[in-house]
Amino acid sequence: MRVNLFKTLQDGYQKNLGKTSIETPTGETWSFAELDELSARFAGLLRAKGVKPGDRVVVQIDKSPGGVGLYLGVLRIGAVFVPLNIAYTPNEVEYFLSNARPSLFVCQPGSLDALSEIAQAANVPAIAPLGTSSDAGLWREALDTAPDDAIEMRDETDVAAIVYTSGTTGRSKGAMLSHRALISNTHMLHELWEFEPDDVLIHALPIFHVHGLFFALHTSLLNASTMLFHPGFDAAAVRKEMPRATILMGVPTYYSRLLSLDGFGKEDCKSMRLFVSGSAPLTAQASEEWTEATGHAILERYGMSEAGVITSNPYNGERLPGTVGYAMPGTEVKICDTDGAALPAGSVGSIEIRGPNLFNGYWEMPEKTAQEVREDGFFITGDLGELSEDGRLKIVGRSKDLIISGGYNIYPKEIESVLDDVEGVKESAVVGVPHADVGEGVVAVLVAEADEIETTTLQTALDDNLARFKHPRRFYWLSELPRNTMGKVQKNKLREQFETAYSD
Repeated sequence: MRVNLFKTLQDGYQKNLGKTSIETPTGETWSFAELDELSARFAGLLRAKGVKPGDRVVVQIDKSPGGVGLYLGVLRIGAVFVPLNIAYTPNEVEYFLSNARPSLFVCQPGSLDALSEIAQAANVPAIAPLGTSSDAGLWREALDTAPDDAIEMRDETDVAAIVYTSGTTGRSKGAMLSHRALISNTHMLHELWEFEPDDVLIHALPIFHVHGLFFALHTSLLNASTMLFHPGFDAAAVRKEMPRATILMGVPTYYSRLLSLDGFGKEDCKSMRLFVSGSAPLTAQASEEWTEATGHAILERYGMSEAGVITSNPYNGERLPGTVGYAMPGTEVKICDTDGAALPAGSVGSIEIRGPNLFNGYWEMPEKTAQEVREDGFFITGDLGELSEDGRLKIVGRSKDLIISGGYNIYPKEIESVLDDVEGVKESAVVGVPHADVGEGVVAVLVAEADEIETTTLQTALDDNLARFKHPRRFYWLSELPRNTMGKVQKNKLREQFETAYSD
């Protein structure tokens, strides 16, 4: 079957071209017609630059309407969109460029000089800047290019996007998401969350992340909903928008910060009909505090880069705090033992999933794909959970060493590799501990060769190699790390020992 994700989204807003699609905090607006034309101009520019169907376009840019136009233009021509976190350092970007081998790399204007040499070393044919203004760079070039309305239809299993997700060994994996997977998830979310013609979304999420790019943006375009498009999350600014909006999608941190505003409550939420939380666990306590203050129950869902949204609490029905709801239509969720055998309801085990929303595998990592996708098509998520008798899922932990801070995935091995290379550090262990604002805070526990190292030295090494959201904010020194009889570091003991690190 020949499809294109862009065509699906365009079909959703085609009858509402005069309606506002994007409005920024400064009052600038783009109608759906203007956004559609911008995507066609980017499509023409990309074709002129030699980008062909199936080519990767790696993008590391600030959030802007121009970035949305670029994304839609990439989809239009059947190329593959590869978003990167804007916090990634040049050292990290070097790996992504070498691995993805794009025909074009789009970066922030201020990063052009630093990244040009890296792009050249990775044999990237072209690099171009795109900022938050249409006055210069690729955005300006697009506006000077004639619109190309052609839409390149693709096989439904062809890749539309590659999203890099951190690996436990420190090597990021590119999850290949097909047109079918993204179209399927978009339609399911639109139906399950009962989007209405007059819905207005507060879009404060980043668009390099699946939550903001695929879930929030896709459903808004399909529904022809206006997006109040914020460059980032500012609790006071979001509060100000609420009387004009009906939906907010966010991470748990958003809700805790809104609740911290003086007098925030039911009056602020009178026009809102849906609050969605994901990308990190929402505690039952936080959920209950929100309901008590606002009268609304947050709808928590469970998803990941490899599969989009997997389960969701119901729009109509009980949203049980501490659970992430039921499997999306067409998606199978089961709890298994280590051999993949299904366990009965109420048992804790590995969460495995299968469905049309599942990724194609990891880009150029067939051995990793084979490790995590069983022969029967079930994907081993790495999360631990249990299912109730009626199929409601509860996440109880993670079998992988993942830390989720402010909705971002952080793998300790990547941080440990940097710290272990610092002169005078014998070894390190990185863990996540409770943090009232971001869910989990990163803690580094170190053993010195001789004398303890100055924290500033450690921070400098981290600054040079890792995005700031990955940085530990607490450093502790021990004479040795706790280990079991097999010599493995017992991180559970470290979590217990330092669980109050962010309490004060």
